Amino acid sequence: MNRRWMMAKKSEKKPQSTEKVKKREFSLSAPQTQRVSIAAEFNQWNPSSHPMKMDDEGIWRISFALNPGQYEYRFFVDGEWQNDPNCFSSVEKPFGASNSLKIVK
Repeated sequence: MNRRWMMAKKSEKKPQSTEKVKKREFSLSAPQTQRVSIAAEFNQWNPSSHPMKMDDEGIWRISFALNPGQYEYRFFVDGEWQNDPNCFSSVEKPFGASNSLKIVK
């Protein structure tokens, strides 16, 4: 009896995810800014864990490999919270605050 159970257990395969990870860029035009980072659900809202890098045009950028889904995020710009001015989706929070929303399909 145990042997049959072990054989069945051994031949079982884990289901593979049909979702595909996709690289998504977050960017903010802020050439006069000293520091920009992103805080989001995918980094436990830690504004110091993912600093962004500024390119020659003054645009701060960072990319992440994300599974399909919805991700709330905000930029942390020189110590101040800021929503993404180029994002048209947001999630309203209590007390009038909101977070930008990235939708990955």
